[in-house]
Amino acid sequence: MDTRKKILRIAKEKGIVQARDLEDRGISRNHLYTLCKDGVLNRIATGLYMLEDESMTEYISLAETAKRIPSAVVCLLSALSFHEIGTQMPKDIWISIPRGSWRPRVKSPPLNITFLSETSYSYGIQKHNISGVSVNIYSPAKTVADCFKFRSKVGLDVAIESLKETLSSRKATVDALMDAARINRVSKIMQPYLEAIV
Repeated sequence: MDTRKKILRIAKEKGIVQARDLEDRGISRNHLYTLCKDGVLNRIATGLYMLEDESMTEYISLAETAKRIPSAVVCLLSALSFHEIGTQMPKDIWISIPRGSWRPRVKSPPLNITFLSETSYSYGIQKHNISGVSVNIYSPAKTVADCFKFRSKVGLDVAIESLKETLSSRKATVDALMDAARINRVSKIMQPYLEAIV
């Protein structure tokens, strides 16, 4: 199989390709520039490429972030937006990474990072396929609990709105919400709001 076909197969398989994806298979990164010039690949950000005919979703920046920071989990306002909860339209990508990790040095897209304990970080992760990239995003229940945990960052009004809408749209059960609240140690804060809504 010629190099061009190999690269196209890798791009189809991975959704978003980085130079290291080719170099891991013994292919020079220079082929990426040639395929872009020929109109076969599209450069979507510095060092990130995808097939020209692949549809760009509104969540492509989440896929970009997942490629650049594999440990990242989409959280808070970005997770609310992805799950179509509330009215938030964040300009930054909100991610969580384990406490003690190095702060990622990424210029684009702009990031808003929270550091979580291992227990809180690993709870409620769902995998979603965005343009062929597996992206870790917190479940609606975990996202609501995170909004209460980080209410000083996102605002108590956002936390309450997300709780109301998650329940009314049945994106999470009361039990799932309370389990996530216990993991985040915010059950005493969240419970009165939950009781007022139910």
